[in-house]
Amino acid sequence: LRHKQMEVENNLRRIGKVELPEFTPILGSAKTQFYRNKLEFTFSNKRWMTYEEMNSEKKFDSMNAVGFHIPGMFDKVLDIEKCWLQDDIQNQIRNEIRRYAIENELSFFDLRAQEGFLRTMLVRTTSTGELMLIVVFYHEDKANRERLLSHLADMFPQITSLLYVINSKANDTITDQEIHIFKGADCIYENMEGLRFKIGAKSFYQTNSEQAYNLYKIAREFAQLSGDELVYDLYTGTGTIANFVARSVRKVIGIEYVPEAIEDAKVNSAINGIENTLFFAGDMKNVLNEEFLKFHGKPDVIITDPPRAGMHEDVVKTMLVADPKRIVYVSCNSATQARDLNLLDEKYRVTRVQAVDMFPHTHHVENVVLLERR
Repeated sequence: LRHKQMEVENNLRRIGKVELPEFTPILGSAKTQFYRNKLEFTFSNKRWMTYEEMNSEKKFDSMNAVGFHIPGMFDKVLDIEKCWLQDDIQNQIRNEIRRYAIENELSFFDLRAQEGFLRTMLVRTTSTGELMLIVVFYHEDKANRERLLSHLADMFPQITSLLYVINSKANDTITDQEIHIFKGADCIYENMEGLRFKIGAKSFYQTNSEQAYNLYKIAREFAQLSGDELVYDLYTGTGTIANFVARSVRKVIGIEYVPEAIEDAKVNSAINGIENTLFFAGDMKNVLNEEFLKFHGKPDVIITDPPRAGMHEDVVKTMLVADPKRIVYVSCNSATQARDLNLLDEKYRVTRVQAVDMFPHTHHVENVVLLERR
């Protein structure tokens, strides 16, 4: 936590070169184990051997593994028996799939040769007790696929959404793949402060649910909402922040690059009876322009939560034209955030900074900055 706080402070000072307030201490995560709501594992027929294993007398019957990639070794996977980052149900499911697959001679994927049956698996959980399992196969083998998925459905009645994908392309991403329902619903739901959020197979949702709630509360507090504001939520994703603040404002306009995410955002408003949100899909620098501001009105507050690369310079320029009273900048990369703060400095001063640890045991850190018009 001390290191993460130092990183944020150093980046804002050295890269931002703007006047800064006194930093508040980083907000640590109450949970440092079992805090994730999503994990993805890879199947591989090239198991990574640890030094201990290579030097032991133990004989390994199989080189199959399901677990995490080794850094710098794209085709090697460390076999995971117990992962401490997500509810233990994922360990039970993963270990059972491995056992069943080896016993029934289902082939694990060969990343170099691009062949094999089992490719990846993804487990998503929610605080409401719902559970999604997605099994990704490299090719269709209906008999074996159905036997495996039926076995998992019988073994784990906790699975409320059992999905599968046939992905025969070169990379692992499933965002461009068709999702098939084997059993249950096509989504799961998360609750936050009385709001329900739909999470589909391709949806983005902050992976630390409890700490995400704290992050959004800080963003809302920094926004100082009185109930009559027009708020722009940039890089809105599935509209989590937009819907989270909607009850405290007159209107929220969310903009996001991914069309599917915007559809989720609209659904999230609908299922919560929220009628004062508007969502637009498209490249931020193309959507957010002076014409957009004239048509929809200049915002009183802008909340922005861009990807790691930060904001395009054209977006920053349009924000300066928009001239909101306050900007709340949520960032997962304080270096690019600092660069953007420098560009905003001509009209805005930084008045509050709050780092938030969303990912214990990693170097990643979120940071929230409040900018107020000079």
